[in-house]
Amino acid sequence: MTGSTIKDTPEEWEVRGSRTPFRGKKTSVRTDDVVMPDGSVVTRDYQVHPGSVAVLALDGEGRVLVIRQYRHPVREKLWEIPAGLLDVPGENPLHAAQRELYEEAHVKAEDWRVLTDVYTTPGGCDEAVRIFLARDLSEAAGERFEVEDEEADMELARVPVADLVRGVLAGELHNNCLVVGVLSLVAAERGDGLDALRPALAPWPARPFEA
Repeated sequence: MTGSTIKDTPEEWEVRGSRTPFRGKKTSVRTDDVVMPDGSVVTRDYQVHPGSVAVLALDGEGRVLVIRQYRHPVREKLWEIPAGLLDVPGENPLHAAQRELYEEAHVKAEDWRVLTDVYTTPGGCDEAVRIFLARDLSEAAGERFEVEDEEADMELARVPVADLVRGVLAGELHNNCLVVGVLSLVAAERGDGLDALRPALAPWPARPFEA
């Protein structure tokens, strides 16, 4: 099988029944009765998620802007890249990413490209994340966004890409978007280059939007 034929494709198996046993503030849990290829019907539970964006912000010195934040489900403080939910259905993901970079780091960027698109845990959640590459950084104008809860304890740092790669491969950095984003950045640099990445408004079938 050649590389050009290896790609994910849309497919939807028949659902005989569906119910939502839990609804939270931003996400919910759905139970579907799915027809298998042999005709049997099995139950599949999964989290329904609005989708997210993340930003790998790369400065002129080859450093990535990262934040350290407490994550209660895993009981750890994780180094991450700025990220956030797509709060409004059909929201333009670029606008959401620009908002998150401003709110979490008080930074703006002039050059935006799509680094990669991922499903975080497709066996149990339908969350789709678009990871952007942001370059030509500068401090944002105006007052800083007022943070609360876990975000009030966040730390900011700028870390060389090589240090992040070492941390990922050593098992010291675990955040999905940071790991995928940093390794995708290195792959792009060693491949066709960062300028060959998709434009910031490239279509995103997993979360369609209006440009």
